[in-house]
Amino acid sequence: MAAVILLLIIFSWYYMLFGMSMNMQPVATWSYADIAVLMMMWAIMMAGMMLPAAYPVVMLVEQLNQKRIQRQASYTPTLFFVLGYLLAWTLYSVAISLIQYGLHYWALLNPMMRSANPWFSAALLIAAGSYQFTPLKQACLQRCRSPLSLLSLHWQEGIKGAIHLGFIHGQYCLGCCWFLMALLFVTGVMNLQWIFILTAVVLIEKVVAKGPYVEKALGLLLITLGVISALSGGMGFFN
Repeated sequence: MAAVILLLIIFSWYYMLFGMSMNMQPVATWSYADIAVLMMMWAIMMAGMMLPAAYPVVMLVEQLNQKRIQRQASYTPTLFFVLGYLLAWTLYSVAISLIQYGLHYWALLNPMMRSANPWFSAALLIAAGSYQFTPLKQACLQRCRSPLSLLSLHWQEGIKGAIHLGFIHGQYCLGCCWFLMALLFVTGVMNLQWIFILTAVVLIEKVVAKGPYVEKALGLLLITLGVISALSGGMGFFN
């Protein structure tokens, strides 16, 4: 299973490094195919950015399945758990692609898929930083850091049950990270440097022992950047 996850991560990052491209023409000229490509791009990006942080949970499910195999009990391959997890992020990719279309339409993003409005950037930074302190973020992050209770509560037999379990875990990850992913609208949706930074931040929040401190420090940093940007007349740090 570890090899499968590694291959998925490598494929996703290979696409981001060498294959990621989009129609840079005004959004009014976009076809349905362009929107479909945008959704696919977001889905692959989310797989590459989120699977490293989900790896410990996936391997925990794999360990539970291995114990079942040793007991000669029925089990469902862990891959279906991964499919359910990626399904949650694929649905997010569809939603944020439609939001991105709207942001282009309202001229809040430039053709390079980056914020064209410093006030929009400031508002998004402050909102993302504030979200770091919300009970929803805290609850979702706690479930991601300590997934055993989630696995025991929602474990179901069969393929459908495994996909459902992965989907539920994906929803908690969404609750943790959806605002951080939306910061790509500030830094540039295809900005590889910031894609890597956000991937590392998500990984540290979920896996590293000092994650809770990082989480709050990041919230304060984002709020500070947003406030300074707003007070300086909308001069964005990333514009």
